[in-house]
Amino acid sequence: MYTPPGVGRPRARRRSTLLPLAAAATALVMAVTACGGDSGSEDGVVELRFSWWGADDRHSTMQQVIDVFEAENPDIRIVGDYTDWSSYWDRLATSTAANDAPDILMQEERYLREYGDRGALADLTEFGDVLDLSKIDPLVAESGDLDGQTFGVASGVNAYAILADPQAFEDAGVEMPDDETWTWDDYVEISAQISEATDGETVGTQSMSYNESGFQIFARQRGENLYAEDGSLGFSQETMAEWFGITEQLLENGGQPGAAESVEIEGGGPDQSVLSTNQGAMAHFWTNQLGGISESSGREIELLRYPGESEGERTGMYFKPAMFYSVAASSEHPEEAARFVDFMLNENAAAELILADLGLPANVDVRAHILNSLPEADARSAVFLSDIEGTIVDGNPPPPIGAGQVVEITKRVTDDLAFGNLTPEEAAEQFMSEVEAATGGA
Repeated sequence: MYTPPGVGRPRARRRSTLLPLAAAATALVMAVTACGGDSGSEDGVVELRFSWWGADDRHSTMQQVIDVFEAENPDIRIVGDYTDWSSYWDRLATSTAANDAPDILMQEERYLREYGDRGALADLTEFGDVLDLSKIDPLVAESGDLDGQTFGVASGVNAYAILADPQAFEDAGVEMPDDETWTWDDYVEISAQISEATDGETVGTQSMSYNESGFQIFARQRGENLYAEDGSLGFSQETMAEWFGITEQLLENGGQPGAAESVEIEGGGPDQSVLSTNQGAMAHFWTNQLGGISESSGREIELLRYPGESEGERTGMYFKPAMFYSVAASSEHPEEAARFVDFMLNENAAAELILADLGLPANVDVRAHILNSLPEADARSAVFLSDIEGTIVDGNPPPPIGAGQVVEITKRVTDDLAFGNLTPEEAAEQFMSEVEAATGGA
């Protein structure tokens, strides 16, 4: 059932300068007390494993960062352990259950509580002598905190936003919106106008209901949240029904693709979005995806604030930790692991290689250092984040255990709504029921 989220009470109001698998959940119940997979080599050099997910270009960059770190820290050797996103969580669950977790690992907000609550992650505040967290952007500085302990520190920041194609607007004869004042009614109307003006050859917008992050902004605008501080649902059924109602309007007025086409577009990922294929004017993505989508589209895509930021109880947009750096509680060399995390966070040499691949650096000084080195799209993302920063009220509590399942729940309910199997009210009820079952968040 709905419980008041208390989002009007900010978690970080200071202004800065700018498994899902059931088997994994069962395995992680085991206390992580035995030694991990690290060791000291015969030459006295401490060997640590660092695990991350990503594509080939990220793997190459990370190896370069490791090389620089090892050159400056000859007493530590870092062994890279990487894979793609989906395989990463299976591997991490298995290795953690076997007390063989990597010493340093990337975490994502949906899974942080999963590992932190079960004792698999070290409290990073214990390494204050070697890990400086004082320069982390205050809007995400507490995002890895659970019950007074810091289980992860943000690598960088992103924001969920509207990506828009000015050429598509111009071709349709529709003006770009004033994103400081536009409303949700404006969003629906503009989307329909674009589709109608182009006889459907260019749709106004891509379906927005597939990612729960959009709803989170919508709920925050109404003084609610996706999750409350205790991990329960932090929004009302009426708010979720209103959200799904917008998608229903867009399906009825042609402002977004139909159900079958939306399924196909969603399955194709960002590269097959209506923006990337020049078949639409707007879509919802993270700011760090601007570069890839701009490149795929061959056009200069722009970032817009979410609709409704000026019409609700408060603003809803927020800075999201792109990912977290964590240290395994089982590491035999946690201080050396923390030294590497410090390097990743605080050293310009690391940031000059990583740039914005892990979000714009969470360290505000390092962020400023690399701004002039960013690719054009990332530089525009940095300006956008700076522009919205003063309007952001607070951050979000870490999602509850089981939040990783919400991705598939969201997609399934959205499809049922689009194909006419559910009304917005029924979709809201089903979503809440399934998420409560997955997270225990009644």
